[in-house]
Amino acid sequence: MGNESHPLVTVIIAVYNAKATLRQCLDSVILQTYRELELIVVDGGSSDGTVDMLNEYSQQISYWISEPDRGIYNAWNKAIAQAKGEWICFLGADDFLWDEQVLSQVALQLVRVPPEIGVAYGKICLLSNEGRVLYSIGEPWEEVRERFRQLMCIPHPATLQRRSLFTRRGCFDESFRIAGDYEWLLRELKDGDAYFIPDLVFAAMRQGGVSSDPANTLLGLKEVRLAQRKNGLRWPGLTWLMALARAYTRLLLWAVVGERMTRSMLDFGRRIRGLPEHWTRT
Repeated sequence: MGNESHPLVTVIIAVYNAKATLRQCLDSVILQTYRELELIVVDGGSSDGTVDMLNEYSQQISYWISEPDRGIYNAWNKAIAQAKGEWICFLGADDFLWDEQVLSQVALQLVRVPPEIGVAYGKICLLSNEGRVLYSIGEPWEEVRERFRQLMCIPHPATLQRRSLFTRRGCFDESFRIAGDYEWLLRELKDGDAYFIPDLVFAAMRQGGVSSDPANTLLGLKEVRLAQRKNGLRWPGLTWLMALARAYTRLLLWAVVGERMTRSMLDFGRRIRGLPEHWTRT
């Protein structure tokens, strides 16, 4: 399957007790007009009906398994071992591909990626938990190259990696809980280049829940710093330090004035900077 002009793309979905959003995610992949496509699903031993849904879709899924795992990076590593695509992308069960044409559009761009570049990415649209569109994120590599050495600033659900990179760079470090995707990409991109696909919203990703908890933001930043040290970046940069200061400030405000007031204050600050509201909409 796949050829030089139509490369095989593997979409990997990790899921655990996410029946409520999984169907939309699966349908967004299965209904793609691009046919050089492989879908792999790794379930962590769900008990909410997810496995029944995977059985329902079994004819459309290239490979799936349901068994206990050690977290998302362990699940992804299991899937990588089964992947045959030239390019691989990873979706969460509450993400979905933006429309039925998106992989056809992406494939036209992938054939233009120079062979020495192993990472390509587009934009994602952030949604509230209720599915309301918030805004899209994703900037050209030339604008984020230096920032990436300090923070995860390319949208991973909109990122495709050459499968050959996993042979050369290894698989995900399963000791990470949040920033394992950043650590893996840092191995390649701290001194390498990525290919940005402009004007393309690749996927949608829901916000809210644990992702908006300041304590989880702090944990994520600490793992980002661990990833940097692992990859030879000895000192934190100003961008990372400022992000850490903002996270502690949010945590303090959360404790002093409460979550609702903090969210309003944070969005007031975003409006002053000309940014769209986020905190009161998630």
